[in-house]
Amino acid sequence: MIERYLIHYFLAVMDHGNFSRAAQQCRVSQPTLSVGIAKLESLVGHVLFHRTNRRVELTSAGAAFAVHARRIEAEFSRATQAMAMEQPGKLVRIGLVSTLPGPWVEAATRAACSVVGERIEIVEGRMRDLMPRLERGRIDVALGVLDSTADDADMLFEEGYALAMAADHPLAGHATLNAEQVAAAEMIVRRNCEALPHVSRFFTRRGVRPFFAARTADDARAVAFVKAGLGITVMPRCFAQAGMAMPALAGFDQRRRVGLIADPAVRGRIKDSEGLRRFTETIRELADQMVAPSR
Repeated sequence: MIERYLIHYFLAVMDHGNFSRAAQQCRVSQPTLSVGIAKLESLVGHVLFHRTNRRVELTSAGAAFAVHARRIEAEFSRATQAMAMEQPGKLVRIGLVSTLPGPWVEAATRAACSVVGERIEIVEGRMRDLMPRLERGRIDVALGVLDSTADDADMLFEEGYALAMAADHPLAGHATLNAEQVAAAEMIVRRNCEALPHVSRFFTRRGVRPFFAARTADDARAVAFVKAGLGITVMPRCFAQAGMAMPALAGFDQRRRVGLIADPAVRGRIKDSEGLRRFTETIRELADQMVAPSR
């Protein structure tokens, strides 16, 4: 069976004549798109593109398939729109990255749920879980961490990372700490942290091998551990709150951009969604209040 995301990949390569630009349009890495095209060619039993150093062009089989691909995508879009009109209210399916503060998510959800005539479905997960769902049409939009190919126009906010520790921690009075100063401190591992590989390399290169007092995939639990004094951890600055200090970590300049990634096939249906607008605007407003002073 040919899945819809493969049709998206094919049409993007055909329209751009270039795998790199097609990958950018589809919001995936170039290797991911190449694997998808190879899978599609295996399913249809034909090579669909001539690949050269300068340009990618359709083969005769590719040109024949393109006619069907355009028709299939158009029918998909019409079916999606028709089903949306049959529902008692517009349904917008939001994929939500799990590394946003709980109070922010609560406020954004409350704002979205106040819209009459719309329904919001939220699917939470890591970006590596959400992107395949988006590619397969199982969510309409992903609100999460943007990669280097994403359009800045979709960005809601940008922030850095800091050392989260209890407000009464012996090191809490410092504005900035270096790796050596925290070498003896117990640490908490945030398993879902997008910057975890960078954090690990940062401390390893400086010879810091701390004792890990806890490992958790739940950021609310990580905050609870930090505030209770169990240990310290590297967190995005959006988690700043009462009972917790967040000194900067000298030399750790990693940042993240948080924004929206939409399924191109449903942009027209969701662009006027008041629920989605209120959800994202609430996140943006909270970021302006809490992140801007630390940029």
